[in-house]
Amino acid sequence: MRSLKGLLIGLCLVLSLSIKAEVVRLWEGDAPGAQGAEEKDIPTLTIYKPEGQATGASVVICPGGGYWGLADHEGAGYARFLNKYGVTAFVLKYRLASGGYHHPSMLNDAARAVRLVRYNAEKWGLDPNRIGIMGSSAGGHLACTLLTHFEKEVPAAIDPIDRLSSRPDVGILCYAVITMDKYTHQGSQKNLLGDNPSEGMINYMSNEKMVSKDTPPCFIWHTWEDNAVPVENSLNFAAALRKAGVPFDLHIFEKGQHGIGLAEKSVTEEGNTKTVVHPWGEDLIYWLKIRKFVTE
Repeated sequence: MRSLKGLLIGLCLVLSLSIKAEVVRLWEGDAPGAQGAEEKDIPTLTIYKPEGQATGASVVICPGGGYWGLADHEGAGYARFLNKYGVTAFVLKYRLASGGYHHPSMLNDAARAVRLVRYNAEKWGLDPNRIGIMGSSAGGHLACTLLTHFEKEVPAAIDPIDRLSSRPDVGILCYAVITMDKYTHQGSQKNLLGDNPSEGMINYMSNEKMVSKDTPPCFIWHTWEDNAVPVENSLNFAAALRKAGVPFDLHIFEKGQHGIGLAEKSVTEEGNTKTVVHPWGEDLIYWLKIRKFVTE
C-alpha cells in the first residue's frame, strides 16, 4: 500500500510538471542555418509558470555545459526557483557544438528567445519591458553576449517577431564565461568559435570589451575558488559596467567549485525539514525586488 501511494504521488508530480512545462519552438519552420530537422537542430523554449500569483516578469534561462551540452540543474532547477517568487521562466534549448553548430547559431537562438517572449507577452500575461536573461558558465557567456550584442527594433524585418528588440531588460550571470581572451574557458571557446578563431572574433566575443551605456543592469556572482572559469571573468565585466555607467550587483564568494548552481540542501530546524539554497539565490531575489521583477 505504501509503495502504491508513493507511486501515485510520483505520477501526480510528473503530470503536474508536464502540464506546467510547455515546450514551444523558436521558429515554426527551420531555424536560420539549420543543418537538419532532428531534435539537435530545433531550438526551443520550455515554459515554467508560477503556481501562485505571477508578477508579470519573466526570465529566459541559458543552461551551461561548455557549448557542448545543457545542464538541467542550471535550467529547470533555476526555473522552478524563480517560479516560487512569481517569475515566469523560459529554459532555452539552444544549438550546440555537439550538434555541429558554432557562432552565431547560439546567439541567434538567444535573441529569438527574448523576441518570442516579448512578442507573446500579452498572450502569456507578461510585461514586455520586464524580460531578463540568465545563464551559467557557457550559458552565462551566451546570456552576456546578448546583453552586449543585442539588436534594437528592426522595422523592416519580414517576420513580425524579428521586428522587436532582442535587448533583455536585466541580466543574471552565474559563474559566467565572459571573455574569449585571457581567462577564458578553452573548451567553451573551441566549441563556440572553432579551432582557430581570428583575433578579431576573439575580441568581438569577449563581452567585457563590448559593454556600452546601453548594456542592461546585471546581477553577477562567482566564487574565488572556481578553477574552471576564473573569477576574473566576472570582475573584469563588472569593471567594464562600472566604466560605462551601467548598474550592477556583484557577489564574490570564497568557497564553491564551478557549476554548483543553487547548491540546494535540506536543513532541519526544530524538527522541521526545509530546502535552502546558496546565499546567492537570496541575494538575487533581493535584487529582483529592486528591479521590480519580484514583488514584496
